[in-house]
Amino acid sequence: MSLTVLGDLNWWAVVVATIAYFALGLVWYADYAFGRAWQRAAGWDLSPPEKIGVGVYAIPLVTCFVITLATAMIGHASRTDDIMEGILLGLVVGLGIALPIRLMTGAYDRTKPAPITFAAIGAGYHIVGLTLAGAILGLWI
Repeated sequence: MSLTVLGDLNWWAVVVATIAYFALGLVWYADYAFGRAWQRAAGWDLSPPEKIGVGVYAIPLVTCFVITLATAMIGHASRTDDIMEGILLGLVVGLGIALPIRLMTGAYDRTKPAPITFAAIGAGYHIVGLTLAGAILGLWI
């Protein structure tokens, strides 16, 4: 694979998949979903912050774009061309890359009261998010 694949990608698919992946995070980390458990596992104070900076949203959006772009490149290289192949692509990237990285990091993070819970919630988000992004990419690549 070379970087010339970037010219072959459907950039609308990458953008839409990125937005879907990021939007899932807004729901996943909301208080009514996993937000409170994630905050407790991180050792954060559960009172709402006084001021939230743009970085709280910009950094996850950029990282969702980067991992969606990498997934699209893998999808193109593997000739993923329908929704089921896209779902499988997302699951492979999520379970094969995101899950082990999050759990390995969590296993050695002694700064959090419940590092494995913290890592598992994050890994779950990436597995579901990448599966969603993979489905979108599979439809449009």
